[in-house]
Parts: sequence; structure tokens; C-alpha cells
Amino acid sequence: MTPPLPLTAQQIQFFNEEGYLIVPDVFDPADLEPLRRELAAEIEKKVRGLQAEGKLTNMHARLDFDRRLAALYRDSKENGETIMRHLEGLRGGGFHAPEMFDVIAQPKLLAKVASLLGSEEIVASSVYRIRPKLPNIGRGVVPWHQDSGYFSEHCDEHLIITCWVPLVDATIENGCMQILPRTHLGPVVEHRTGGNAGFLIIEDKDLPDHPRKAITAACPRGGVVFMTNRTPHCSTPNYSDHIRWSIDLRYQSADSPNNVGLWPESIGTDGQADDAFYEKVTVACYPPEADFLVHSRKTPEAVTDYAEYVKRREVYDRTQSKFSAYRRWPNRAGEAQPARSGH
Repeated sequence: MTPPLPLTAQQIQFFNEEGYLIVPDVFDPADLEPLRRELAAEIEKKVRGLQAEGKLTNMHARLDFDRRLAALYRDSKENGETIMRHLEGLRGGGFHAPEMFDVIAQPKLLAKVASLLGSEEIVASSVYRIRPKLPNIGRGVVPWHQDSGYFSEHCDEHLIITCWVPLVDATIENGCMQILPRTHLGPVVEHRTGGNAGFLIIEDKDLPDHPRKAITAACPRGGVVFMTNRTPHCSTPNYSDHIRWSIDLRYQSADSPNNVGLWPESIGTDGQADDAFYEKVTVACYPPEADFLVHSRKTPEAVTDYAEYVKRREVYDRTQSKFSAYRRWPNRAGEAQPARSGH
């Protein structure tokens, strides 16, 4: 088998200078079909459950994966939100099928990540974001922010790579991202709570100075948009007739702060861990999320398999409500609030 290709020296230089990189052919589109099929099957299961509860009558069964959820949401915002919350992958309670893990651990993707990190020892976050951006619904519009706005301050100087993977062609019409190039080498700027759908927001006056206008990060299905954790970006409205499906994945070097290998020594009947656990895991950049070793040349036997990945998600999900090591930002009224809503 031919080993997956790393990035070229020119691509790595571009990423380091610009703060982002769009690679149009990381995956073959067929590599993403199992995940698309499984997400469609999960929607079908949730729809049948809602029908059994008497909460919907029109299942929109004839619509394809790229349109069905939008029709369900138009019929009932409550039903649509129920399905979307289940799919979005937040912590252990969300969608975590083997097909999702296979994309996170895809060698073609990890080869590119290793090129950018300069390391074969790669840690991934067990929490990803599945983003079904529905047409003409403001919920999917994400304001300007840096991912570091959600992380602990002690990780500001570490490289944490976001991989934004569209499951359809991402275009201006269906709401692809915008990115401010060459603004990732400065400090993390002021964020505010209270943005759309609970997201953090950088007010226009606080956006970092940038030598060029924002770029539109159009990306075909099979491609990936790589960004640093300090790269300002936002997500634009979907004016198309279909859903702009995408996923966010996060990787860092094993030398950066992480909670790999940290487990509670015990969990009480209330589902909470021993106090020592909460003190230990604050070393991580975002403590409520379980990090895991996804690739290693030094210790390949230590790489996490799917079963352990699911277990880590579930354990951290049961304990996440007790974490207090959140970065705090003022809300738009000036009061300090924790950055807890995810990115």
C-alpha cells in the first residue's frame, strides 16, 4: 500500500505565513460516503422515534441526505433541534459511530496534520462538531472568533490545528467560511459571549489588524481547510436549497498540553469523579473534552482504538459539568462569562 502523502514544503510555508491552508484533495469523496450514510441512517432513526411519539407525521422520506433535515426543521423547529443536537457530536452523548472515528483517524488526513505539526506524535480531541448548516436559518451562522477563545490561556502559544471538512462542496452560496489571513501570530484578542446561538464573538472593533481582506474559504467535498487556533474566522449564511454539511476536527502534538491517559480513579453515584481528577486534567487546553493519541511512530501500540475512544467520551461526558477551568470572557453587557458553548 502506498503511504499517504505529506504536504509539500510550499504548502507548509503557506500555512505558517497565512494561518490557514485549503487542500482540495485530502480525501477521495468516496472516503466520506460511509459517514454520510451513517448520518442519514441516524436521522432516519431519530425521525422514526419522533413519529412514534406522535411529534411528526411527514417524515420527508423521499428527500436525500442534503435536504431532508432542512424540511424536518421547517415543519418543526423543536423536532429539528432535537435531531441536530443529537448529531452535532458534542461530548459523549452525541453521534459517535465508527464511521466518525474512521474519518478522525484517516491516514490521509493525519499525514497532512503531521506535516503541519512537525510531529508524528498526534493527539486528537474526542469531541468534534458536526455542522448541518440549514438553508436560511441563522443558527448555523458563526461570528468572528479564534478557536483559542475557547481554550485555556496556557495553550495560547501552542499550535492546535482545526481541520474543517465539508461533506458537500462548500461554496459562497451555501455558507462556507471566511478567514482573516496573516493574523494568527499575535495574541488572542478580546472575545465576548452572547453571539449567535451562544457562540463567542469578536466585535468588529476588536478584530486584529490584517494586511488583506478576509478570504472566502470555498472548498470541494474531499478537501480540508486547515487553520491554526489563533486564526480568526467566521461562517456565512446558507442561501442555497440544500444543507451545507461539514465537520470540525482538532489535532495537536503530543508535546502540547493534553489529558491523554488521565482517567478518574473513581466515579460516585452522582456520576462525578474524584476531586483529584479535576485538578489533574486542567493541564489540557479544554479540560472537559477527552484527548486521545490518534497516531504515533514512537509507541504505535499506545494509539487509541475505537472502543477506548468511546469509553473516554462517555467518562468525560459524565464528569464535564464539574469542570471549572474555563476561559472567561465578558458578555456584551460587560459581565464576565465562561466560554462553555463550544466552537
